[in-house]
Amino acid sequence: MSDTIILLLIGLAAGLASGILGVGGGIIIIPMLVGLLGYTQKDAQGTSLGLLLLPIGILAVMNYYKAGHINLKAVGLMVVTFVIGSYFSSLFAVSLPDTTLKKIFGVFLFLYALKLVLGK
Repeated sequence: MSDTIILLLIGLAAGLASGILGVGGGIIIIPMLVGLLGYTQKDAQGTSLGLLLLPIGILAVMNYYKAGHINLKAVGLMVVTFVIGSYFSSLFAVSLPDTTLKKIFGVFLFLYALKLVLGK
């Protein structure tokens, strides 16, 4: 299968997961770019962030907003610290070896999966 088709399918899978579950970048896009297309962990994370930068969620956001499911005050507060946190953590992440970053990412996904399965 060509890379273009794989990338289109990854985008579709992430879009579907985003609309249904509110997830996509870390859980769908990054593992698929690494596993299916051989991206490095850093390349996959950077590509995922580039994809999500601005326009991707706008239609889903509109639907959630119309249905009354967006707390604009919470968004406004979190966006400030999200920008600061993502800037400084990305400076750190790009300095790490790929293998270390993969392990950190894997542990995060594993612990979150455990919480989902075992938590209330």
